Amino acid sequence: MAGWDDILRELNETMSQSDYIRRKYLKLLSRYTGRNTIAYYSAFLSRGNSNIGNLDINDLDMTGFMNSLKGMDCSKGLDLILHTPGGSPAAAEAIISYLRSKFNSDIRVIVPQLAMSAGTMMACAAKEIIMGKQSSLGPIDPQFNGIPAYNIQMEFEEAKEDLAENPQNTQYWAIKLQQYPAAFLKTAIDAIELSSKLVEDWLGSCMFDQEKPEDRKTIATIVGKLNEHVDSKLHGRHFNMEFCKKIGLKVTALEDDSQLQDAVLSVHHAYMLSIGSSDVVKIIESQNDKAVINHA
Repeated sequence: MAGWDDILRELNETMSQSDYIRRKYLKLLSRYTGRNTIAYYSAFLSRGNSNIGNLDINDLDMTGFMNSLKGMDCSKGLDLILHTPGGSPAAAEAIISYLRSKFNSDIRVIVPQLAMSAGTMMACAAKEIIMGKQSSLGPIDPQFNGIPAYNIQMEFEEAKEDLAENPQNTQYWAIKLQQYPAAFLKTAIDAIELSSKLVEDWLGSCMFDQEKPEDRKTIATIVGKLNEHVDSKLHGRHFNMEFCKKIGLKVTALEDDSQLQDAVLSVHHAYMLSIGSSDVVKIIESQNDKAVINHA
């Protein structure tokens, strides 16, 4: 494997552009698997505390995927490498719908490090998720400006229960809940239900067979564990490979194939170095050198 320091040395010694190094390792991975490969990388780890936009999954990403698929032989299937903090479930839905229209069910998601929130939802749309011991998925509970939808729902429920027993607290709850706009509770509940529905449908139409009772039970367990807030506590909670396997997801360990592990981690280091040494905020790129690269 070309590790972080090896790729950095290669960049320094050859004075090669990072584009060339990235694409070199992405092609090597694609050649090894014999499959199409698209890398989706966000600079959220290095730029997440800034006011820079477009770090999340959003509707702008569709252009990158459309460009990546140009001239691609879709009969070879797709390996989608995800490194993302998440984003819009609606944008994720559109991207998955597009990719499935091209590759049917022959999509694998590879998570070298982090695919959180809507990234986890996209991973659940694959037939298989490939993770290493260092990889993590995350909760899919919706957020509103950083506030969990579940917390909003629980606050309204707490108000309802308290007012039923203590009507004198009406003014307290009126002041406390006025921070939310009209019909916001319904919006929060709808968002929770949408996240569950998307993941349930995706799991049941690829990774599992929703017509089988045992698979429906597994799907319900997975959705219940991913879309909740009582146990996970934090939206940024990291779910490692063993947790993901335990709840029922079809996860293949990257360590099971040392050559694949080397190829994937070389790609990961190349992309992280490319992002870290530039003003790039997002890269969507295929093994055919088709790329959309967004700058700050």
